[in-house]
Amino acid sequence: MIINMKRIILSFALLLLFALNNYGQMTLEMCKVKMQANYPLIKQYDLLEKTREYSLDNVAKGNLPQVSLSSKATYQSEVTKLPIQIPNVNIKEINKDQYQVMVEVKQNLWDGGEMKSQKELTNSSITVNREKVNVDMYALNERINQLYFGILLLDEQLKQNQLLQDDLGQSYQRIEAFVKNGIAHDSDLDEIRVEQLNTKQKKTALMASRQAYLQMLSQMIGENIAPGIPLEKPAKIETPSADSDERPELQWFDAQNALLQTQQKALDARVRPHFGLFAQGAYGNPGLNMLKNKFTPYYTVGVKLTWNFGSLYTLHNDRSLLENSRQQQNVNKDVFLFNTRLEATQENNSITSMRKQMEEDDEIIRLRSNIRKSAEAKVANGTLSVIEMLRQIDAESLARQTKSTHEIELLLDIYQLKYITNK
Repeated sequence: MIINMKRIILSFALLLLFALNNYGQMTLEMCKVKMQANYPLIKQYDLLEKTREYSLDNVAKGNLPQVSLSSKATYQSEVTKLPIQIPNVNIKEINKDQYQVMVEVKQNLWDGGEMKSQKELTNSSITVNREKVNVDMYALNERINQLYFGILLLDEQLKQNQLLQDDLGQSYQRIEAFVKNGIAHDSDLDEIRVEQLNTKQKKTALMASRQAYLQMLSQMIGENIAPGIPLEKPAKIETPSADSDERPELQWFDAQNALLQTQQKALDARVRPHFGLFAQGAYGNPGLNMLKNKFTPYYTVGVKLTWNFGSLYTLHNDRSLLENSRQQQNVNKDVFLFNTRLEATQENNSITSMRKQMEEDDEIIRLRSNIRKSAEAKVANGTLSVIEMLRQIDAESLARQTKSTHEIELLLDIYQLKYITNK
């Protein structure tokens, strides 16, 4: 009864431990989501939207009446005089020192489309910057892949290391029995002990590397990952196609071309005439009546047309510069597509090669296991040295480690191709 109760308690504890491990398990997608939320660059999105809001608000205020205040005091060497003299009439000469304070109000009626183009330029510029942030954020996925699969690879190596330690422990017990029976020597035990120490040293190095990778991954996702939390091995997925037409860099190139088109519209708007209303109110000496030599208030209202022909001088060159920039963007896009297709081809070849190698892994392990068992039998019969047996044990361990490494590398290659194609 007591034994059965102990078994029930042990089974319940194992189930609970399994549930806790599953609950606390970290996945690749979880790491990517947490990284996107934690990386400092994420703050750029809000800053860009605020910049858009402030800039558009400033542009919109261009429709508000523009009020200016000016004042001046002048002295001139000569003033206007009547070309005639009237007998017995003394016409007072205008003062050579003159004063004026003026308030002017301008209201834009049509600016040739400049304000509209400024709004479009603002939106296009913010879109380009946002797409660039998307590109930078997407590039972080590759770093997550390298860290995550690096930890998985180290975990597999640690498993194989433990299996090798178990095999060496069993060999040590077997050879120890041989020594007691006079079949083997103490030096044979020393050989196995050396291998055990070497394996232990490798484990220490692997644990240190895993801890370093885990700390870097924790910093990337902004969450401390305890060493005991397992990382889920991603499921094998179908190899994505080599097309990279969904990469965020392509949206970035498109946004840059859209910005160039908006700049072209702004050039066209710059050479158009402007129409507006104006009103001037002033107080000065003289006023509008030049013959009235005293301080008087006055005002002027009207419609104004301005047309700056100076921008026509550089219009052709400005358009040529935009066209040159457009061609550069197209070249950059072609270079990007060429490089991504090259990377995709390389990853596809690597995946194909890895799969072919994995087809032989199980057979190599089976043969190595047979060779190791044969070596152990020969040592028991005294026809083979312990050193040779240890070599066969290492060779079998290496074969198993190679298989587990191939499995992780295949997953990494597939997910790297998935990153390259954004599929």
